Amino acid sequence: MSSFVHDGFEIAFLDRRPEAGAGEPVLLIHGFASTHHVNWVAPGWAKTLGDAGYRVIAPDNRGHGRSQKSYDPADYTPQVMAEDAAALLDHLGIPRAHVFGYSMGARISAFLALRHPDKVATLVLGGLGYGMVDGVGDWDPIAAALVAEDPATVDNPRGKMFRAFADQTKSDRLALAACIATSRELVSEEEMAGIAAPTLIGVGTKDDIAGSAERLSALMPDAEPFDIVGRDHMLSVGDRSWKAKVLEFLKDHPIP
Repeated sequence: MSSFVHDGFEIAFLDRRPEAGAGEPVLLIHGFASTHHVNWVAPGWAKTLGDAGYRVIAPDNRGHGRSQKSYDPADYTPQVMAEDAAALLDHLGIPRAHVFGYSMGARISAFLALRHPDKVATLVLGGLGYGMVDGVGDWDPIAAALVAEDPATVDNPRGKMFRAFADQTKSDRLALAACIATSRELVSEEEMAGIAAPTLIGVGTKDDIAGSAERLSALMPDAEPFDIVGRDHMLSVGDRSWKAKVLEFLKDHPIP
């Protein structure tokens, strides 16, 4: 892992180049309460992309993993996290990259495409469909679950799931509680329609968080939906059919 400083935050990141040649860069932006390792290394994405000849760049978002933490919700809007991603590309001297985000990372990726369209060659959105626009339900119980002293007192199913996930990844739960307060800002239908980059949207058929991939893709000028069959929000990430589809999409849309 390397690191750089942006906006007063030290951001840790993985930068893995293929053995042969430079490789087209793929910027991987992980989801809420996750890390670059949990989202991209453990499920085999870093290896899959590397074996296909891509340069893999995967930061830990601020407040997550090895990156610097804050307990101020203002530090976690998707806009500021998108600026971290843009600054990382600048730090590495990369003018244009494939951008692949999962869940919260998909929202950050959309804001990156809106704010810096020149940096986004293609966009892959996983684990987030029309929820990008109309929200992903009531997440206040998740914030409450994260700050609860005793996890046994958490009775909300989604709160239980994310509390267990945060404990499993040994996350700073107070930083995550601050993050979840502001990181869910919506993107309007008009803004989604303005994202011109070729886009692939993948959502599990058992995902009750993401919303419809088809409905989101219909808003965009060059977007394709993909059903990750039989997978929920947590298990869609490393699905083999999803990996194959992403590789096919990237191959069909090389960076000019």
